[in-house]
Amino acid sequence: MSLSKAIGGFFELETHDFGTVYHDEALAVNSGRNALEYILRSEKYEKIYIPYYTCDVTLEPVKKLNLAFEFYFLDEKFLPKLPAIGENEVLLYVNYFGLFDSSIETLRKTFRHLIIDNSQAFYSKAHKSFSAFYSPRKFFGVPDGGFAYCDKKINIALDIDNSADRISHLVGRIENGPEAAYKTFQQNDAKLNNLLLCKMSKLTTRLLRNIDYEQVRKKRNSNFLFLHSFLRSKNELTKIIEKQDINGPMVYPFLSKGNRGLQEHLIQNKVYVARYWPNVPYWIKGNNGFEQHLYDNLFPLPIDQRYTHDDLVVIPELINK
Repeated sequence: MSLSKAIGGFFELETHDFGTVYHDEALAVNSGRNALEYILRSEKYEKIYIPYYTCDVTLEPVKKLNLAFEFYFLDEKFLPKLPAIGENEVLLYVNYFGLFDSSIETLRKTFRHLIIDNSQAFYSKAHKSFSAFYSPRKFFGVPDGGFAYCDKKINIALDIDNSADRISHLVGRIENGPEAAYKTFQQNDAKLNNLLLCKMSKLTTRLLRNIDYEQVRKKRNSNFLFLHSFLRSKNELTKIIEKQDINGPMVYPFLSKGNRGLQEHLIQNKVYVARYWPNVPYWIKGNNGFEQHLYDNLFPLPIDQRYTHDDLVVIPELINK
C-alpha cells in the first residue's frame, strides 16, 4: 500500500488548514479582478458602468470578455451621477475606503443590477440582492486571492492556482524591510496582470486561515478613529463619514486642499502613502471636477493592524508641519 500524503522530511511554512477565511460562503479565486471576471461571466450583462475614480485593473476582465462599458462621475457624497440603466446592464460601484455601506443601501433602491467592488471593504457583508467581490491582499499579508459572491455559477472547471512564485516580497519585507522588498513587490504585483481565472491557491487559503479577523477589524477601527480625532477638523470627508459605517476600513481617507508635497513628505519620513489612481487624470480628460480633486488632494493614510496609536501619532504631526 502506498501513501497519498508524504510523511516526514523537511518542514513547510508553518500554517494550518482549519479555521475560517472569513468569506467562507464566497467562491475563492486567485485575484480580485478574477473574482469580477467570474461574476461577469456568470451574469452575461450587455454593458457595465464603471466609475472614473477607480483602479485601471478593473478594465482587465471587462476587456477580456469584450463587454461594452461606460464611465460615470461621482457626486461629493461618492454616489453615481447616473440615471437608471438598461435592463441587461449593470452598475459597478466601489465601496470606497470601506466606508460606504450606507450608500450601497441607497443604490440597491435605484439600480436593479449592481456589482459592489469591496476590494477596499473586506468586512462589508455581501447581500443576495447584488453581486460583490473582495481582494484580501489589500488587507492581509497574502500574495493574491479574491472572493466572489453571485447567484449564478459558470459551468467550467477551474484549476487551483499556485502562489509559490508570488510570495517573495512578503518574506523579503520581514527579513530586509519594505524599501528593500519594494521592487520585488512590484514584480509580483505585475504577475497578477491577465492572470488565468483559477481557484485560490492552497498557500493563500492556508495563510488566510491563520488570521484573527475580529482582532484585525477592531484594530483598524481603533486606528481609524485615532487619526480622525486629530484630523477631522481638516478633513473634507468628515461630513460624510458615518460612524456606523466604520467596520474594519482599509485606510483613513484624508481629503484636504493646499497640501502640495505632502505625499512626498510622508514617504520621506517612512509613511508610505499611495495616490488613487494614476489612470484617473487620463480617463477624465481634463474634467476639473470631484475626481480630479480626489486625485490631487486625497491621502489614504495607513491604519492597519500592524500599528498602534503610538506608531500612528507621527502622521498628524507630519501633516501639521
